[in-house]
Amino acid sequence: RAAPAQASMVAPFVGLKSSSAFPVTQKPATGLPTLPSNGGRVQCMKVWPIVGKKKFETLSYLPTLPVEALLKQIEYLIRSGWVPCLEFSLVGFVSRDYHQSPGYYDG
Repeated sequence: RAAPAQASMVAPFVGLKSSSAFPVTQKPATGLPTLPSNGGRVQCMKVWPIVGKKKFETLSYLPTLPVEALLKQIEYLIRSGWVPCLEFSLVGFVSRDYHQSPGYYDG
């Protein structure tokens, strides 16, 4: 017959201390009660250098589009909460380094 289970076979670990035991650090006085945060309202664009940099962003594999169609694509990305990135390059470059079976991109 099996022995009845004991309530506690192993003692609990008691090496951790409560965070209330640590001293509270004070923020340095800056003269402002809080620093302003407008991170949700910032809109910016970064231009990526085209020489020697290989980057493939959201719109890399679109066919040549008229301006109106391109604007619709960008508006869709913004509505979806994505960051639209335009890629421009002197010479197109497609690479498939670690995958040898045919897939979406013809590398």
